[in-house]
Amino acid sequence: MAIDPGLRRLALRTLLAAFPGAEAPQWAGDLLLDGLAGHTLFGGNVVEPGQVTRLTAQLRGARADVLIAIDEEGGDVTRLGHRTGSAYPGNAALGAAGDPDLTRRVYAAIGADLAAAGINLDLAPTVDVNTASENPIIGTRSFGADPSLVARHTAAAVTGLQSSGVAACAKHFPGHGATVSDSHLELPTVDVPLSLLRERDLPPFAAAVQAGVRAVMSAHIRVPELTGDGPATFSRAALAGLLRDELGFRGVIVTDALEMRGAAGAAGSIPRAAVAALAAGADLLCIGAVVDLELVEAVAAEIAAATGDGRLPLARLEDAAARTAALAVASTLPAPTGEDRTPVDIRTAKDVLAAGDALAAGAILAAGAVLAAEGRMNRPDFELGVEAARQGMRFEGSDDELRDPLVVRFVAGYSIAEGKVPWGLAPHLATAEEIEVVATETTAESITERAGDRPIVVVGRRIHSSPAARTLVEKLAADRPVGVVEMGWPSPWRPSGVQAFVITHGASLANSRAAAEALGLAG
Repeated sequence: MAIDPGLRRLALRTLLAAFPGAEAPQWAGDLLLDGLAGHTLFGGNVVEPGQVTRLTAQLRGARADVLIAIDEEGGDVTRLGHRTGSAYPGNAALGAAGDPDLTRRVYAAIGADLAAAGINLDLAPTVDVNTASENPIIGTRSFGADPSLVARHTAAAVTGLQSSGVAACAKHFPGHGATVSDSHLELPTVDVPLSLLRERDLPPFAAAVQAGVRAVMSAHIRVPELTGDGPATFSRAALAGLLRDELGFRGVIVTDALEMRGAAGAAGSIPRAAVAALAAGADLLCIGAVVDLELVEAVAAEIAAATGDGRLPLARLEDAAARTAALAVASTLPAPTGEDRTPVDIRTAKDVLAAGDALAAGAILAAGAVLAAEGRMNRPDFELGVEAARQGMRFEGSDDELRDPLVVRFVAGYSIAEGKVPWGLAPHLATAEEIEVVATETTAESITERAGDRPIVVVGRRIHSSPAARTLVEKLAADRPVGVVEMGWPSPWRPSGVQAFVITHGASLANSRAAAEALGLAG
């Protein structure tokens, strides 16, 4: 049955779609002409700064008030820097640095990068209080485990980001930091009383609202006392009651991606999830990363049908569309400059090959430095990122016995939110060799054979979570001087016998540069 054109347009005004590739397909622009709120860019849409600027100009050519969103958190979640790693440390390092003004400056620089590229909605900052140390999806994306610290840095991040004209979106309401499962894969449950939620998880969101944040993202998590059996995204008590009425938020409520199992799995489909979210009080629905014309039309049709069968009051849809339209107007940017503000590596692969270091050259090429120009690392935005990373780093011990080491990077997985982004010390090493290994208890012999008489520096993420990795580090430390660089969420674990233990609170390009400098390994 044909959809009423007016209802279809209203429904489209609440949707953030997405598309693959470096150029927008015809349907992506056609939907904007029909009223679609906008599109979210992911790593697959980003090749280099000039291309991103052309892409956003293409979208804005279809309709000037389009929302162009991206997940640019700095640190371990980056889309603009997905080929190289982010030029900025993430929230964990900023929280450890303990200087909210530094956080404001870093987020202002991120905002300037986005504005220069023509992006006007950043799905950041993450303001979850990471109280579950083994949280698989938040971790280093969080400013820390203390609600007041996270609240201070949240306000600073929102202020910095929005100073560029880019809208900030605080996430993931009412707090994803206490979960031990990933809402991309299932519906996590945080079974705590509302009193604890108010004391522990809500202060950063209150701080974001006080700072004037333009958007807040809902979480696909279940808090039984608040949301019942479903996720917060589908809970009117969470969105309309807690966020709107209690915290006084008047901006746009954005959903996390509806394709995630925590939403689509709970509702039975993405279109049904869209209706449930709107009915609960959400305004802007992020469909997800894998989107095509057929899916967008199916979601719009379900929303339109829901206004006629009692699932969704028409007034609620009109309110959501109006809020989203107001955000788009308030977030209109000047024509993007196209300035290349994306730092990459200190040395080009050509330089390193000339020095005979083929392994390091390969690492640099793998990191995307083939796109880099001479001296780009010396620009002020990257210098700010490295300085922030230095302040957020913790160095225990001494590097006196770690000169000219073999650097051993443990293979590590990545979350769906992070995606596969290069990390490690290789782009920054002056002369040291870096190898990548799968950490097993039987790997020690091959590593020591490769090292010869050299000391060893182990680089990993959440090394403590792998019994094999812990055992391997201690075996190596019993044989020779060993240093450890932990680039994940920290833990109390310290292996016996190591000379130095470095905690970077993240694995961005800036974090790795700071670690290489601290160990005296940087070029």
